[in-house]
Amino acid sequence: MSLFKRRSITGPTAGELIPPRPAQRAGGVTVTNETALRHSAVWACLRLRANLVSTMPVDVYRRVGEMKVEVPKPPVLINPGGDRVGMMEWLYSTQFDLDRAGNAFGLITARDGLGLPARIELIPLADVTVRQRDGVVTYKFGQQEYNASEVWHERQYTMAGLAVGLSPIAYAAWSIGEYLSVQQFALDWFGNGAVPSAHLKNTAKTITPPEAEETKRRFKAATSNQDLFVTGNDWEYKMIQADAAGADWIEAKRYGIGDIARFFDCPGDLIDAGSNGMTYANITQRNLQFLVMNLGPAIVRREDALSSLTSRPRFVKLNTDALLRMDPQTRAAMLRTQIESRQLAPSEARELEDRQPFTDSQLGEFDRLFGTKNPAPAGASAPTGATT
Repeated sequence: MSLFKRRSITGPTAGELIPPRPAQRAGGVTVTNETALRHSAVWACLRLRANLVSTMPVDVYRRVGEMKVEVPKPPVLINPGGDRVGMMEWLYSTQFDLDRAGNAFGLITARDGLGLPARIELIPLADVTVRQRDGVVTYKFGQQEYNASEVWHERQYTMAGLAVGLSPIAYAAWSIGEYLSVQQFALDWFGNGAVPSAHLKNTAKTITPPEAEETKRRFKAATSNQDLFVTGNDWEYKMIQADAAGADWIEAKRYGIGDIARFFDCPGDLIDAGSNGMTYANITQRNLQFLVMNLGPAIVRREDALSSLTSRPRFVKLNTDALLRMDPQTRAAMLRTQIESRQLAPSEARELEDRQPFTDSQLGEFDRLFGTKNPAPAGASAPTGATT
């Protein structure tokens, strides 16, 4: 995916802002949206963010005065990809693409009675080309070209004047490439007989350049096929890289994981990359910090984009309560405080806990056990055994 050309532009060109095809090469490996997934930290960051966003319930509201009232969801927010692709899978796929490439694309294949998208079939990033000429944006999926009204295009990491979002993987190519190069070298070293830089010295005599070239050729030919290199007692082999390579591999991989966590806006401790130096009183505080500082802005942008699939003044909200779920003791204390301060009714608290309202029998049992602090209204009979 790239933005090839723009006309009548001042300042940096699109080619300077968006890495061109072919994909970036770094450290001897090619870094693409697919090869980057070999980096464990890239995979962990994308998986974590997509997992959380895709499992947040999608709710639709309309505003009535100062209140928001929940309304039924349109079919596109239940099965956006048709019968085979539900909302959870659709959200996961689009969030995964947004976080790695800054863009998610889909073809609008059906519309409802209001002309709003009723079905959006997602398109793989590798099949998409975006062109912007004189302010007009067109899309090419494979060999077929579409105008903007036929395409669902959601962007992340936007820049003024650009029709596409910026790609974290493209900008992280050096860090990802370093990590992948270390992996490739290690695989070659342990699996394919790769040989590091070394010094092969003849201790018995001074050899001529032709002899040196012939010896080097024979040595490389033998070791590249994991064969034995046989010499007399006059050759000394000393590796130059290998002594430091072991520690460098570990250090490079450790640094690469933390670096990638920053590129993908995901705290390192959440992907087992080590502590970020901060401590938290409980898991709720940790998740709140992650939601506010890292995931929250992406959620708000997604809510705004998804709201365009509904008729105004309706709007979409992703329910983040699951991310802020507390341990039972903390949650019970919070509900009690809200009830005692008259912010929450007991029936509302039970609904939050997925429990039915109290029955008369249950209320009578409470009165028998603990007495009642709220006498029955005048004319009403008190439950049997209740203290008056």
